[in-house]
Amino acid sequence: MQNILLVGCGNMAGAMLRGWLAGGMSAGSFTVVDPRATNLPAGVRHLAELPTGERFDAILLGIKPQGLDGAAPTLAPLAGTGTIVLSLLAGVELASLRRRFADAAGLVRVMPNLAVALGKSPVALAADGLNEAARDAVFALMQPLGTPEWFGEEDFDLVTALAGSGPAFVYRYIEALAAAARELGMAPDKAARLAVAMAEGASALAAASPDDPGVLADRVASPGGVTRAGLNVLDKDGAINALVLDCLRAARDRSAEMAAEARGA
Repeated sequence: MQNILLVGCGNMAGAMLRGWLAGGMSAGSFTVVDPRATNLPAGVRHLAELPTGERFDAILLGIKPQGLDGAAPTLAPLAGTGTIVLSLLAGVELASLRRRFADAAGLVRVMPNLAVALGKSPVALAADGLNEAARDAVFALMQPLGTPEWFGEEDFDLVTALAGSGPAFVYRYIEALAAAARELGMAPDKAARLAVAMAEGASALAAASPDDPGVLADRVASPGGVTRAGLNVLDKDGAINALVLDCLRAARDRSAEMAAEARGA
């Protein structure tokens, strides 16, 4: 795909744009329509309004979900038989997109997180109407952003909770580690740096290791040692598993509620 229109270029779409450029794609491949966008990378075409009479290989919807109905009538003529519509709109299902972009060559829900800017994000994909060649093209487009993977749309609420919202949950845990260290007497700046550096290293090791994270945790923890004493607190009565289960369930259920609200709109 060599000609991509970004409709809205806020935090997520902007991070994807930076990830694509860092991955080697040409800035000239991208047109951004967002009157509020500032400091776009050099070479990216920037428009205040949607163009007319142009053809794009893909259109990325980076607007707020509540803005879809207002934008769709003007966007629909650009989303013709040769164009794939990629949607970042949380809770907006493929059927809702198909009603608005009936002539599009295919529709893809995309659920990344902000690590796309570093090429380190999971990128969940669910599609409607794509042939095999188009699926391959979308997958290749997403590879510079991290680890793309296809899902059925029935999994997307949980995917949203884990892959999309998950970084916020990880950041909370890092924050909690630093706060605990401060409470126990460590200087605040050192506690923050140590917690972030630890999380970065642990994540990198988990990503590179063939072993399950649970196995890695047990390798760090010697019987009767320092790490085991801390793990015993997390593991007591399944406390950490229960907490995370409640966390993901709440996020998943809210995603489902948003989808239901979009269907009723």
